[in-house]
This record gives sequence, structure tokens and C-alpha cells, in this order.
Amino acid sequence: MPQHIESVDQLVLPPSLDGSKGTNRAVEARIEASTDLEAIRTWQNRYAATPATFESYKKESDRLLLWAVNSMRKPLSSLTYDDFVLYGQFLLDPQPAEIWIRATGKKVSRAHPDWRPFDGPLAPTSKRFALRTLNSMMRWLVDAGYLQSNPLALSRIERRQIRPRVTRLLQDDLWFETLSFVESMPKAGARNSAKYARARWVFTLLYLTGLRISEAVKGQMGHFFARVTDSGETQWWLEIRGKGDKTRLVPATAELMDELARYRKANGLRGSPCAEETVPLIGALNDVRTPITRAALHVFLKHVFARAAHRLAADDDGYRASRLEQASAHWLRHTAGSTMADHEVDARHIRDTFGHASLTTTNLYLHVEDDERHREVDKKHHVDWKRFEAVPR
Repeated sequence: MPQHIESVDQLVLPPSLDGSKGTNRAVEARIEASTDLEAIRTWQNRYAATPATFESYKKESDRLLLWAVNSMRKPLSSLTYDDFVLYGQFLLDPQPAEIWIRATGKKVSRAHPDWRPFDGPLAPTSKRFALRTLNSMMRWLVDAGYLQSNPLALSRIERRQIRPRVTRLLQDDLWFETLSFVESMPKAGARNSAKYARARWVFTLLYLTGLRISEAVKGQMGHFFARVTDSGETQWWLEIRGKGDKTRLVPATAELMDELARYRKANGLRGSPCAEETVPLIGALNDVRTPITRAALHVFLKHVFARAAHRLAADDDGYRASRLEQASAHWLRHTAGSTMADHEVDARHIRDTFGHASLTTTNLYLHVEDDERHREVDKKHHVDWKRFEAVPR
């Protein structure tokens, strides 16, 4: 075992360790790679367009290669099932620590003598992620004709246990307190009026549509459109391009459209949006035509939750205030989904509205099932601002 582990970027391996003669090598590879490092780099580069994923996958695959050649004294392409069992144990306790684990302090570059592959032992969840990543890599190397088989395919890689229920949501009483605070915001003067109008619109939009914060800041008014159903009713929809660049249609309920008109008129716009209108769904406070940034929207929501929590704390309700102060944009999404389920909205309608499945129809070819989804959401999912407009402040 060397006294210093070089990073893969500085690694120079002899033929006995570079994988050119690995015992698990296939005869005819479909990639231009004669060594393990070249094969790993080819796999890593498939994720170059997503830097965070690339760095994460590079870290895990580089660690395995370093462990194989330094601890096992064999190329990665000679590792067996038993070797991977040992590697899983190693991840939980990389030894010797002075060789594998970085000393506390400032991080250094991979070329620095103090660089180490690990910051410390991996938690069980991190171990599972590492092995799942490596399993994906080994499977791809087999498909690419570089390896004969995937030793990790014999392993049972446990998946993280999913919590049986969502806990990051606002119960009815905390949702009521949040809306009550928004409605109590000062309205006198142009700036106060603009703040109030935007706050009311933001909470209405996120709650009634279940949009992710990234989707809300990218959306435009021109993404709303109306259609007349076979029964003659007019329905408004909001087209959203969401996670994974997938497009879905979200029912724009009558209440949502009323609040949209209220927000638009408060900012000098006509009540209904036009097709192709580029005004953002949520504008900056000083210019409704400039989209709010994701960071600014996050700060705004946290500010409202904190102020509402402060009002609760003043009433000696410390526990509820503490919970409300933890809330964020994603809590609104969970709250909306939970409320829709409580009101017995069909689970398929919730799935399609929240983007848990891709939408394959286009704006011009909405089906009867979509009409029913719109009717059910419109009937059962509300903010009901009127409850607060008469509350003394």
C-alpha cells in the first residue's frame, strides 16, 4: 500500500494494473478503450452535459479504480463479486484512514499531496448510492462489450426506504394562518398594494396548480389558453414545461383565473392573458414584465412563512410557529397534493396535474378524461380568499 494515494487524474498504471489484460475483459469492445481508465472515462463523459451528475459519478468510479489498484492490487476489470462485497465494507470504514481520508480543514485540489479520496466513512445511504452508481457503470461496460459480465449484478443493493407519508406540508391550521397573514398585509400606497397583490397571487398560483418553484419562475402568461369542451363549457388550462423537460397541462380553475385577473389588473394589465404573451407568471416587484428569480421567490416565500410564524409565536404558540417557520415552496406543493387527496380528487388527476407522469396529448387534442380532471379539480380544490377578507385585522 503506497503512503500517498494519487488521484486518478495523476495516475500512471503498469500493464498489470491498467486493465489491458483484465480477467473479465470481453473479446470485442464497441468503444475505443484499451484500458479500464479509458473505459471509465468514456462512461463518465456520457454525463458531461450535467456537471453535478458528472462530478458525482466520476467521484464514485474513480474511488473504485483507486481501491482496486491500491488495496486489491488488481485492475478494475478483474474485480469479482467477492471483491465488491469487500468494497462495500470498505466504504463504511476506509482504512488505513491516513491514506484514504482527508484531514479536517480546507479542501485541496486533486493534484495536492494532501488530497484524499474520502472526507470520512460513508453513511449507509451514501454507500447504497455508490454501489447503485457502480452497478450502472458496470452494466454499461458489459453492454459496450468492454466487460464479459457485471459482478455487481449478483449483489442485492438495498434501496432507501420510502417514508410512508409526506410530513413536509402545512396542516389546515397552519395553511389558514399563512393565508390570514397574507390578507393582513398593508395595502395603502402603491408599493404596499403591489406587494400584497403579488403575495396573494403567488400563494394562489402555487397552491392551486402544485407547480414546482422552478416551473413557476419560468412560466409565462401566454402559457394559459382556453378551450370549449364538447358540452359547451369554457375551460382554461396552463401549459407547463417541467422536470425532465416534459410538458403537462394543469387545470386553471375558475378561482385561479379570477385571482390571475386580479393580479394582472393590479399591475396595469388587462384581465385575461393573450396567446404568446411573454409576461412572466410571477413578475419582479418593480417590473411585472421581468420574471422573479428562483432565489428571490424562495426568499419571499420564506419571509412570508417567517412573518406568519412570528404572529403565531406572539400568541404563545411556539410549537406551531416553529413548524411554520420551516415551511418552503415545496411544502406548498405537498400541501396542495395532500388537500386534493383529502377532498377525494381522483389520484390519476393529481398525478397528471402534478407532473408525476408525462402528458402525451397536445393542446388541440385534449380528451374527455382531461375535461373531467378539470371539472373535478375546479370543484374540489380551492383557496377561498373570501374567508379572510372579512377577518378583522
